Amino acid sequence: MKKIEAIIKPFKLDEVREALSELGASGLTVTEVKGFGRQKGHTELYRGAEYVVDFLPKIKIEVVVTAAMVETAVDAIVKAAHTGKIGDGKIFVTAVEKVIRIRTGETDDSAI
Repeated sequence: MKKIEAIIKPFKLDEVREALSELGASGLTVTEVKGFGRQKGHTELYRGAEYVVDFLPKIKIEVVVTAAMVETAVDAIVKAAHTGKIGDGKIFVTAVEKVIRIRTGETDDSAI
């Protein structure tokens, strides 16, 4: 099993969710986060005053999938989240040692 964490632009959330649902992802977790990468934030103008926005709003999606589904899930996220502009985000894939469904006690693949 693998955990996929994707940091994406907020307006791409629905497209990514739909792409993962079409693949059969059984569930996902979404968190509103702030951060920066190479773009290092930007400046904005508000009522004539310029100010720096260091941390940009992003969405973090977490989904656990079987090892066989990793590549198709990552490809779906990349296609759905891509705009071609700086700040599109990143995807991290890590190994998951164990999954337990609290309600039933199911473990590993049956718990996903």
